[in-house]
Amino acid sequence: MNLTWQDAEDIGIRLVETHPGVDPLTVRFTDMHAWIIALPDFRADPKKSNEKILEAIQMAWHEAYQDAKSG
Repeated sequence: MNLTWQDAEDIGIRLVETHPGVDPLTVRFTDMHAWIIALPDFRADPKKSNEKILEAIQMAWHEAYQDAKSG
């Protein structure tokens, strides 16, 4: 599956898998952006993100992070 900036939930899950134990609310957007574009199945233009997109991914990541902690 190829990920794009619109795949916030899938990206959030991948970030939980690749950065376990990291609280998404403590990660700077610049670091999160780098981690996203480094995902092996990410195929979008790195320059096409914006604050709104990164916030949506951060919230999806936070939800997946909370689920992983309570699971």
